[in-house]
Amino acid sequence: MTPSSTKRAGNSGSKSAKSTAKPAIRTYSAAVAFLKEQTDFERMRVVKYDEESFRLDRMQSLLAGLGNPHQAVDMIHVAGTVGKGSTVAMLSSTLVGCGYTVGAYTSPHVQDLRERIAVDGSMIEKDAFASLISETAAAAKRRRIKPTFFEFLTAAAFKHFADEAVDLALVETGLGGRLDSTNVITPLMSLITRIDLDHVHILGDNVEAIAKEKAGIFKPDVPAISVEQVPAVTATLRTVAAERGTPLQVIGKDIEFSTRFGSAEGGSQTRICLISGSSNHMHVPVPLDGEHQASNCALALAATMQLQQLGYEFDNAAVYKSLGETTLPGRMELVWKQPRIVADGAHNPASLQALIRSLGAHVPYDSMICIFGCCQDKDVDELLRRLALGADKIIFTCVDGNPRGADPVELQRRFADLSGKMTQVARSLPDALDIASRAASREDLICVTGSFYLVGALKNHFADRANA
Repeated sequence: MTPSSTKRAGNSGSKSAKSTAKPAIRTYSAAVAFLKEQTDFERMRVVKYDEESFRLDRMQSLLAGLGNPHQAVDMIHVAGTVGKGSTVAMLSSTLVGCGYTVGAYTSPHVQDLRERIAVDGSMIEKDAFASLISETAAAAKRRRIKPTFFEFLTAAAFKHFADEAVDLALVETGLGGRLDSTNVITPLMSLITRIDLDHVHILGDNVEAIAKEKAGIFKPDVPAISVEQVPAVTATLRTVAAERGTPLQVIGKDIEFSTRFGSAEGGSQTRICLISGSSNHMHVPVPLDGEHQASNCALALAATMQLQQLGYEFDNAAVYKSLGETTLPGRMELVWKQPRIVADGAHNPASLQALIRSLGAHVPYDSMICIFGCCQDKDVDELLRRLALGADKIIFTCVDGNPRGADPVELQRRFADLSGKMTQVARSLPDALDIASRAASREDLICVTGSFYLVGALKNHFADRANA
């Protein structure tokens, strides 16, 4: 293994920047309460997307107050509309299995805020989280700035990774790319997952505009790898890459790629082949269900190929073994066995369509009852169209405490304009589960989807039942 030799030297400097002031935040609950008081674009119905609201200089100032921990860690930056979490999960599992210490900064979380900051697949401890938020808040006060919820978390993640001296940190963008708080890093490489329509009221109402925002993470001389995209997106990525001086490879174009879906022992399975120069991966099983995961898996493997060129060492047997051990909560997750209840945080048309296709391919059932709730700032009508293609019956619901949640009665009304399928409304998730359970036969499937808020509420519901 040959991680960067400069990283650890820089890490020692970041530790010396710790605040000597008495911490105002002493507990995990106090840290969460403090963060909830900050501006949180994830929970706002209307977001003004400009350089004033999303100020990278504010993020840079906050990090400077912490000793610039992001400069002490080798990082991989990941942007895209769908597939970021899957790609990070597969790449993280692979790297950890090959002996590297890996940080992962992802969003959103499913149940616990600390899921967003993890090392070697384990989320940060509560005491460490509280200490980091306290230190970050003190730095903000010294710098006389008011960071957002996401900026505080991003800075805390970078500081945690530096303190833990990780070999690599995998960093997801939160929104877009160009103005995202994570875009203060200079990574080893940038990865682009599938780009599709999402956050159209913020990032643009066409894929070219969205692709340009995502490609805002490109840096001069920093290699970038993208999954195969629709032609308009690929053209945009190549244009931005040329303008930035970014070496760009597109899987399926510059990197030879093929995928095959078929039957295997225990069920259906997708396998991929990836060839780049003298490196190749042949007939590799994709660990996560769904044909759409093939491109995400290819992107993760392509990243290891690029890392090899930078001096990192991999044994293919260890790569395949650790890749095969990948798990990802909240994506096609079986959370209850009888009746069968699957949870998935699909929250845009592309991910919902992929979910419906994946369930049809991997999960046998007579009929599917879908419990659905989404955020009102999404492309609701297109989500409902995709929902109509897969669900036999739909129960619209919402989650308490989500200010962006769409009214289930309004969802039912809009769905009726698109489909004649049977629907009901439940004002709470427990009521929706009760309705679905009474309607489901032994061979039916209940699918809960539309947002990670809903999936988190579902998992908390069953956790409470188990602890009762």
